[in-house]
Parts: sequence; structure tokens; C-alpha cells
Amino acid sequence: MLNSHVTTSLLQQPASATIRRAFISNSSSSFPSSLARSGPFRFSTSSPSLLRHCSSDSHSSSSNSNSNSNLPKATPSSEKSTWRAMAEKDISQYLRETHDRVFEHNRAWAAEKKKADPEFFSNLSAGQNPEYLWIGCSDSRIPAEQITGLEPGHAFVHRNIANLVCNTDLNVMSVINYAVHHLQVKHIVVCGHYGCGGVKAAMTAKDMGILNPWLRNIRDVYRLHEKELDAIKDEDERYNRLVELNVIEQCNNVVKTAVVQRSFAKNSFPIVHGWVFGFNDGLLRNLEIDFEGMLKDIQKIYNLTDS
Repeated sequence: MLNSHVTTSLLQQPASATIRRAFISNSSSSFPSSLARSGPFRFSTSSPSLLRHCSSDSHSSSSNSNSNSNLPKATPSSEKSTWRAMAEKDISQYLRETHDRVFEHNRAWAAEKKKADPEFFSNLSAGQNPEYLWIGCSDSRIPAEQITGLEPGHAFVHRNIANLVCNTDLNVMSVINYAVHHLQVKHIVVCGHYGCGGVKAAMTAKDMGILNPWLRNIRDVYRLHEKELDAIKDEDERYNRLVELNVIEQCNNVVKTAVVQRSFAKNSFPIVHGWVFGFNDGLLRNLEIDFEGMLKDIQKIYNLTDS
């Protein structure tokens, strides 16, 4: 999801607005000519502009890049006009190069894996037997395998805005059923993160349009823990605590499912865990969910183990 500095209005902006800003070069920063080599959408402030980069390739002359110098410099107030002034070929070239670079990275990754282990892809194609089901946020900065050191095949992954487990969401319910019943995962991790834009949006009294039904699940978490949260005077601390409470409530929702209850009664797994990732240090925080205690508490109402 988005970080804490992103206002809720960003969630309502059309995708074109975000893309538009990615192309804009202003007087204090510019895009590197080595943009594609450094991976998609990684920018620095020390190299020629994106406009120059996009309009020139290995066959272009200096006159091509010089022609782009006539394009207006962007400022926050001139963002819209600058976007319109950019040549269509510049935008098309940039999009093509960043797209193609992903495939170059893929080929390099595949070659590296095969060199390290000639049987890697043969073993990978034989099937999956993951130990973990990971239910996380869609935020692009939290790749489950990378932050945990897990290899391909070790985690079955589901991600959505603010790592919610809603009983009416057939997507996440199907993922849990398949992971537990067919893959026999041993651990189910619900992982949130501090600075979650979905949680921040839910704390804002504002009509979010199509997001309202989804965010209401987080607002319901606030309602359930209203006294605790309102007692926290510091807004950032209250925000972080709601992130944690949201993870705990989603763990509860996992435990309420029949497939998890029945599997645990029969096999003593899976175990449900609640974690939170921090951007400031890159570390995972274990919320120390008492899974068995949670299961016992909810089964007064949600016991689905009987045939």
C-alpha cells in the first residue's frame, strides 16, 4: 500500500496522474540516461533528463537530444502543460525500454539460478510444497520472498490493499482453502506494515468512492478498539497501533474459517501468525499472536470443526 506521507486524495487520483508525474523533469531534478539499465522506475537526480534519454537511442544523433531542449521545464504549476508538450515518441520509447528491461532482468536471473543449481528449474516445475501462506499488503515495497529470504516455492502469496481477510472476498477465501486443504501449509502469516495508506485512509472521515466498502473493514477494526485507540494522543502512534490491530483482527478472520479449524484439529497445523513490517529498519515485528488462545476464544461462536 502507500506510505504514510501519501494523502488519502492520492488514492482517488486516476492512474494517468501518477504516470504523468513519473515523466516530468523539473529544474531541481532530472532522470538518468541510464534509467533502463538501473531497472524500471528508479530515478536519480544527477544525470540528463528523461526527455533526452527517451528520445535518444544507440542510433540517434546529438541533434535529437538537442531538439528536446526546447521542451519547457516542468514545475509543480506547469505539470499539466509539460506533459502535453512531451513528444509522443519520447513517452513511447520510455515505456518500451522499461518494459523490455524487465525481460532482460528475467533472463539474467534465470541464468544465475541455473548456474548456481542446474536442477533448479527442473525441481521448480515438479510442483509446489510451500510451508507458508503469506497474506500481505499490495504495497510494492514489501516483496514477501525478499524480506523473508524465502526461495520460489516456499510461500504461497496473496496480497490486497491493507492485507484484509474478508469472509465475503472469494479471492482470499479461495486462497486460504487451497493453501490449507491442498498445499498443506504449516504457517499462515498475515503481514501488515507501518505507513499503510489503506489504514491511513480508513482513519480519515472522507468519502473514498469505490474504496468505501473495502476500507469499512478497517474502520470496523477502529470501532472495535475505539477506546484503546482514542486514548493514544499521538496521531502517529495511534496510526501504528491501528496497523497492528488490523493485523490481529485479520488473523482472527483467518482462524474463523472452517478449513483452518478442521486442519488444526486433525493435523495440529497451520499456525496463524501476525507480523508487521517497518520501512525504517526493514525488520519484521512478530505481534506474538496466541493462535491457540485465539482459536479457543472464537470457537464459542465460530466453531466449524463438526462434520
